[in-house]
Amino acid sequence: MKKALTILALIASIFAVIFSVLPISNLAIFPAIAALIFGLIAFYLSKKEGQVKKIIQFTFLLTIVALALTTYKAIFTTTEIADTQAIEAKEVKLEEESLEELEDLDIEIDESELEDISFE
Repeated sequence: MKKALTILALIASIFAVIFSVLPISNLAIFPAIAALIFGLIAFYLSKKEGQVKKIIQFTFLLTIVALALTTYKAIFTTTEIADTQAIEAKEVKLEEESLEELEDLDIEIDESELEDISFE
């Protein structure tokens, strides 16, 4: 049980570090909390036996690093919204150009061609 919880804590802390570095750093909180819970249970079980492994302390270190990175990115990273008026003007211009191209097209359809088409 202790070994399984230690492995789960280590895996969760590694995922927390990976998520904290990626742009989706806010998702690093969930594996970090899981790593803390698994690590605390494994620490409690190993302390009962009198043998505290270094790997459990390492998982705590990784989890703390992941939470620090996530907190830093949440506080100091700002999302900037681009000027939407310029984008909207460009969309209107492209729409007008596409309408002009469609108006320039001459499509002639004979009714006799439509009668030959069978829909099955």
